[in-house]
Amino acid sequence: MKYLFFISALFLTLVAFSESNEIERNDRDNPNGNQQIKWELIWEDNFDTDGLPNESIWDYEEGYVRNNEAQYYTRNRLENARVENGNLVVEARNDNWDGKEITSASLITKGKKHILFGKIEVRAKLPTGKGAWPAIWMLGTSFKNGTRWPDCGEIDIMENVGFDPDKIHGNIHTKSYNHVIGTNKGNSIIVEKPYADFHVYTIEWFETRIDFFVDGEKYFSFANENTGKTTWPFDDPHYLIINLAIGGGWGGQQGIDDSIFPQKYYIDYVKVYKQK
Repeated sequence: MKYLFFISALFLTLVAFSESNEIERNDRDNPNGNQQIKWELIWEDNFDTDGLPNESIWDYEEGYVRNNEAQYYTRNRLENARVENGNLVVEARNDNWDGKEITSASLITKGKKHILFGKIEVRAKLPTGKGAWPAIWMLGTSFKNGTRWPDCGEIDIMENVGFDPDKIHGNIHTKSYNHVIGTNKGNSIIVEKPYADFHVYTIEWFETRIDFFVDGEKYFSFANENTGKTTWPFDDPHYLIINLAIGGGWGGQQGIDDSIFPQKYYIDYVKVYKQK
């Protein structure tokens, strides 16, 4: 009887030891262990109140900002950025407003909502047509505060160009990895008619990597190589940007079709989480 008790105890000990080692192996292979990652919502915008976007969350870029794009970004102009029917609507118009042939909007959280690690989720329906270049992306808060691009870091949660309308791109840009020197890191995924239906564009940003998703499907992951800020400037806060560009170095590669205007970019919600 004592012998049987001893054998049973030894067996249970070996099983527990084996399970413990298995968990440790899983933890080494996956920084988040073998359990489903749990997230806690820290802020969101569901665009419930009609009018201008919530000024406690959103600011604007203004003017002709980058990439030789054709649009002029306006500030506090309902024709270009407004909340209506439960969506943020960013609208590009060929309306010759104030002498600016094409107008649009770029909303940013800089100075209002900064993000360091976590899950960023945006549900959106895209504009389309040759020349359209919608994006959901992030820049390091050090940008324009003494750190130039791409040293500040850039995370492209979603980019799409109207001449290739069913392809969604996710990329990162750093001093070592960027498109200017031909070393940027990224991938793309085919999404049928993203301009016809809403889809969820997501990143999960950890200290060790950034994962990119569309509708829950992961299509790209960028790992921290632990070689410093030239490859990983993502230990510092970033701010969110939602914009609709027209033309420019990428969006305008096949020209701008003047018949596409106006183009509307719909955002159903923005949600930002931290890991529990």
